[in-house]
Amino acid sequence: MTEPSAAVPGENAYAAAGVDIHAADRAIDLMKGWVEKARRPEMIGGLGGFAGLFDASALTTYKRPLLATSTDGVGTKVAIAQAMDVHDTIGFDLVGMVVDDLVVCGAEPLFMTDYIATGRVVPERIAAIVKGIAEACIEAGCALVGGETAEHPGLLGPDEYDVAGATTGVVEADDLLGPARVRPGDVVIAMAASGLHSNGYSLVRHVLLEQAGWALDRNVPELGKALGEELLTPTRIYAKACLALARETDTHAMSHVTGGGLAANLERVLPAEVVARIDRRTWSPQPIFDLVRQVGAISQADLEMTLNCGVGMVALTPPDDVDRAIALLEEHGVRAWVAGEVAMSETDGGRALLSGQHPGWD
Repeated sequence: MTEPSAAVPGENAYAAAGVDIHAADRAIDLMKGWVEKARRPEMIGGLGGFAGLFDASALTTYKRPLLATSTDGVGTKVAIAQAMDVHDTIGFDLVGMVVDDLVVCGAEPLFMTDYIATGRVVPERIAAIVKGIAEACIEAGCALVGGETAEHPGLLGPDEYDVAGATTGVVEADDLLGPARVRPGDVVIAMAASGLHSNGYSLVRHVLLEQAGWALDRNVPELGKALGEELLTPTRIYAKACLALARETDTHAMSHVTGGGLAANLERVLPAEVVARIDRRTWSPQPIFDLVRQVGAISQADLEMTLNCGVGMVALTPPDDVDRAIALLEEHGVRAWVAGEVAMSETDGGRALLSGQHPGWD
């Protein structure tokens, strides 16, 4: 029979197994102030409950409220944050990925929950992650009603973590945006991305870090900054701008450009009888996209199926509302432009077709 090991003074069995409950408590104390800032009036209570509470009585003002929900993570961009030991921006990537999936149908994001899994709880690091999530929730106009931090020693390395989140929103049924509203003649309004956002990092890391062997602190003249700084550029959050677009113009549909690229995501909101024609000559993607293309000798088709190539969101809007829509987006700090149009199609229905070439690309 194996003799039990002697207990270490001051150390309980769970801590000996690698889970530090006291560290988790310290992390909660550090993050409380940030979570408190990410509130809405409908939020009830604070940290510490088993469930986040949100007063749904506001929904009684809707004739037929439709609840919308979305969940996502950040992907391998977290590896860049970990390598650089910068953790207070990754929250914008998480919130952007889930919240902006809601607003494309016209839904207002109401609340969000997050989940952080880590090999070892470092209170300051967890608090920095939550700080970013809370700040991004404020920017999106939703409440951070709760979350979970789980310590997984043996499954994740001591300095490894992953983040995920889910959000819930609401839209009046009569105001729901989507393919049913799209018409031939609608104009495709493109909204500028802040950079890579949070998709395609497995490709980017493979090309620049593994194949080219570049270090994250390498100064890249084409970028005007260090590589790691560029790769950590936070995802732009379009929520408030897009909700203003939905409320103040006759916009018919919107598409969040994430994994799959511009064409694939735009096709998700196109009815079968139309085609969207996009002209690449209408914008110049940020230098990081051409850098990945050239260093990795990647075809444009592969690049466009993986990265957003400078467009993070698109709206399909009737011609009479285009000027107002672009001005409204600019008022919210989102650069926008006419990138194409929707037309009736006999052979390529439900497709998004790109033509021309970006300025400066060969």
